[in-house]
Amino acid sequence: MGKTAIVIGATGLVGSHLVEELIVATHISKVITLTRRPAPYKNEKVINHVVDFDHLAQHAQLFKADILFSCLGTTKKAAGSIAAQRKVDFYYQLKAAELAANYGVKHYLLVSSSGANAHSNNAYLKMKGELEQTVKTLAFDQISIIQPSLLVGERNNDFRLAEKLGNAVLPILCWLPGLKKYRPITGKQVAIKMSALSAESGSGVAYFKLDELFKD
Repeated sequence: MGKTAIVIGATGLVGSHLVEELIVATHISKVITLTRRPAPYKNEKVINHVVDFDHLAQHAQLFKADILFSCLGTTKKAAGSIAAQRKVDFYYQLKAAELAANYGVKHYLLVSSSGANAHSNNAYLKMKGELEQTVKTLAFDQISIIQPSLLVGERNNDFRLAEKLGNAVLPILCWLPGLKKYRPITGKQVAIKMSALSAESGSGVAYFKLDELFKD
């Protein structure tokens, strides 16, 4: 019997590709997507629930599953402030992780960031590092923390200048000796890796950084 997976951030760059990967994954029988707005998939394997992330505990029963993929993320510009960004990138994801752990989810997979560090002077890297540290204390059998480099790809109604520049310049620079492992990675490549990781049994905490995420 296949496993039930939950995806938060299912409409984002990584999450949207991840749902597509899980649809064809033989080890997954059901995909539950939790979104702020309706996000239907034309596949009977996917069940979408619209939830209020500010009151996620009201939807606690939806976290009865085997695997949780946490792919939420935003920018300071899109959120309006660092505090608003932190609500999405830290508090929403932490609450989802806590609910999942309480309901016996075995494997937790988190999309974090390269350079994540709870002691960083950079607000974004600090919140990512703090989230990593906190979720590691929760009662999951297996935790996979994904730390991609610059994520590139098409985002719905979300123009990010840094990513556009990265798309154009970094793929060339990063073929120089010693820099290949820092080249940008697409959301689809990360999704493929996450789907594959969810099929593997294990225990404890594992990190997957930069070039380790590339299929090749």
